[in-house]
Amino acid sequence: MSRVISVLGSTGSIGRQTLDVAEKLGLRVAALTCGTQLQRMEAQCRTFRPLLAVMADETLARQLRDRLSDLPGIRVASGEAGLLEAASLPEADTVITAVVGMLGLKPTLAAIRAGKRIGLANKETLVCAGELVMAEAERCGAEIIPVDSEHSAIFQCLMGNQDRGEVKRLILTASGGAFYGWTRAQLQTATKDQALRHPNWTMGPKITVDCATLVNKGLEFIEAMRLYDMTPEQISIVIHRQSIVHSLVEYRDGAMLAQLGVPDMRIPIQLALTYPHRQENPAQALDLLSCGPLTFAAPDLETFPCLGLAMDAARVGGTACAILNGANEVAAAAYLRDKIGFYDISDGISAALDQVPAVQDTSLEAALDADRQARAAVEAYYRRIGKVI
Repeated sequence: MSRVISVLGSTGSIGRQTLDVAEKLGLRVAALTCGTQLQRMEAQCRTFRPLLAVMADETLARQLRDRLSDLPGIRVASGEAGLLEAASLPEADTVITAVVGMLGLKPTLAAIRAGKRIGLANKETLVCAGELVMAEAERCGAEIIPVDSEHSAIFQCLMGNQDRGEVKRLILTASGGAFYGWTRAQLQTATKDQALRHPNWTMGPKITVDCATLVNKGLEFIEAMRLYDMTPEQISIVIHRQSIVHSLVEYRDGAMLAQLGVPDMRIPIQLALTYPHRQENPAQALDLLSCGPLTFAAPDLETFPCLGLAMDAARVGGTACAILNGANEVAAAAYLRDKIGFYDISDGISAALDQVPAVQDTSLEAALDADRQARAAVEAYYRRIGKVI
């Protein structure tokens, strides 16, 4: 069980819920990092008294130092150097990686190389450099325990399984996001505000948009391949609107194991902190008599092409997944700024995948280069079609 934690991305949705769980478990907090939410970061520092607090840039770091001048025990750092230090701080045994996007890759590797337990909430790390990350974890003896509800469900359904050859298929469930059941015509004019109305989960804006396009489930498809050493053919996706069944494992004898629970991220977060033990959780318990019927349906790849693009990238392998992710990060950010339309997201990703060659190279340098090229390619595509992002 974890005793002292560092939380990368502490002011975001996962970070805040992690601190809620940590407080109830009585865990110490060694480091907190955040982007720009200065006021919330100050409040967290005053509550948890970390050894290290990290802001995105030095200007914000100076402001935080001034605000915390009455608490001399907290050292304030900034930028990538600060993030890497927080990830590898000797005093922490567990690092929750809850930063959004490609930004999480280097600090996750730093935490792995420092031998930490990783509570992985940053799926982009495995999407962009999964082979490298998993190989480093094995080399360094670092545990990676998924925090995503779907991958935590699979992790739990695989507990006690000694022979992965017995596993026939992983089944990832997807809520379908805010636009489930919409037609292509309706989605042509779908707005950011509509995309952010997720039916079941309260999350950050980027991941909520990713859920609306279904690219998030495509990223999780790739993540599942890396985490559990599965081929694309061994992973399926089903739409499950209620978000009660968080994912399933089908075994070769026909048995299926599923993990059920209310849609509350504190459940998988706590498991990542207490594994292999379980403790009382502040989340509400699932009541099967009142949760209503549970339904399942196939995803609509024609209406939501981002999912198909991600699955295709998974089959290509190499740097194709880093290209997909980099393009999506640019596209989702532009959509959140109301600069592009809903289908401009998938069109931009497709353009980047067509333009940037995928190479079969699993190094960090190759992943970072593919990400850089993908971002430039999607920005160039939007300029060509007259979209100023």
